[in-house]
Amino acid sequence: MEEENKKSKVKKGWLVVEVGLQEQEPDGEEDCGFQRFVIPISYLYHPLFKTLLERAHEVYGYHSDGPLRLPCSVDDFLHLRWRIQKESDHRHHHHSRHLPLSLSFHSC
Repeated sequence: MEEENKKSKVKKGWLVVEVGLQEQEPDGEEDCGFQRFVIPISYLYHPLFKTLLERAHEVYGYHSDGPLRLPCSVDDFLHLRWRIQKESDHRHHHHSRHLPLSLSFHSC
């Protein structure tokens, strides 16, 4: 469904992210239940998503190996994506009726 095969190509204007809460593993590079999603690059400019990006920086720092990792549960990510889509669907009304920007992400 939304989960992407690691070998498939991503369309221009889209970005692969890995979503999940990483368990502290003593020596392994484990995926720890991360799920891959493909999202529109436009999400990067949304205030809710920017909050999640700031959290990713705090948890993982900046790195360039592989997809962007987002430190939240898959359920939280799906809720965030739903809210962003709902806002963009309502943009044709006034500027946009902002949903409250409080969304808490579970930390590792």
